[in-house]
Amino acid sequence: MLKSLIRRRARALVGGDGSAPLEYLQPRGDPGLFGPGSEVWRVHADLLPMMIGGIGALVLQSLHPLALAGVWDHSSFRQDLRGRLARTASFIAATSYGGRAMAEQAIARVRSIHSQVVGHHPDGRSYRADDPQLLYWVHLTECSCFLRCYRAFVDPAMSRARRDRYHAEMARIAQLLGCDAAALRAARIAVTEQQARADMRDYLDQLEFSERSAFVLQLLHDTPLAPGRLALQRLLVQAALAHLPHWAYPLLRRQPPGALQRRALQAAVVALGAPLRWALDDGVAACARRRVAA
Repeated sequence: MLKSLIRRRARALVGGDGSAPLEYLQPRGDPGLFGPGSEVWRVHADLLPMMIGGIGALVLQSLHPLALAGVWDHSSFRQDLRGRLARTASFIAATSYGGRAMAEQAIARVRSIHSQVVGHHPDGRSYRADDPQLLYWVHLTECSCFLRCYRAFVDPAMSRARRDRYHAEMARIAQLLGCDAAALRAARIAVTEQQARADMRDYLDQLEFSERSAFVLQLLHDTPLAPGRLALQRLLVQAALAHLPHWAYPLLRRQPPGALQRRALQAAVVALGAPLRWALDDGVAACARRRVAA
C-alpha cells in the first residue's frame, strides 16, 4: 500500500497517471540508443536529481533571450508549467530508455515541432527553434544540470572518465535533433566535460536576465508540479538554484549558496530520494532493464 501511494505521487510529479510505464518493456531485447551499460542509463535513473536538473536547465535556458522567445511565443508554459516539464521529462525518458523506434519517434516529433517555431524577439531579432546555436545551448544546459545534480545527490565520486563518457553519449541526441556541428561556434558537439564547460562560457555574451527570465523564476517558485505539492516544488527549485554553474549567479542577480545551505538541501533531497527509488522499482529505467534482459 505504501509503495503504491509513493509511486502514484511520484508519477504525478512528472505528469503520469500513476500506472507503470509498460511500453518500456517492448520490444524485447532492444537496447535503444544507449543500453544498460551506458552512463546515460545510470545518470538519468533517479527521479529527483533529474527533476532538479531539469529545473536548473530551464533557468539557464531562460537567460538566452532567443531560446526563451521560442518557448514564450509558441508554448503554453505560462499557463501549464507542469505540462511543459512533463513533456520534457517524457522526451528524456523516451530517448534515454525507450526502444529504438520509440526514441526515433520522439526525436522526429520534436524536430517537427521545432520546424514550425519561428518568430521575432521584441528587440527585432529573428529566431527559429531548429537553429543549431539554440539547439546546442539547450543541449549544454541539460547535460550540465543533469550531470551536476547526479553528482550532488547520487554519486559525488563519479570519475572524470565517466563524466566525459556521459557527454559523448548525449552528443548523439544533439546530433539527431539537428544540431549540426558545422554551424556552431564550437568545433564540434562536446564529448568531454571540459569542452562542454568551455562551450557554455562561449554563450555568456548572448545571455541576459530579463523581465521574462524573472517571470520564469517566479513561475517555477510558485507553481507546484502536482496539486498540494508547493512545499516540495520550492525545495526542488532551491536545490536547482544551488547547483548552477558559478557564472550564472551574477547573471541571475543572486548570491551563490553557502556550504551549509548546500549540505541541508543535499540531505533533504537524498532523504526524499531513497523512498522514491524503492517505490519506483517498476519505473521507466527498471522496465527498460527488464526489456533488454528478456
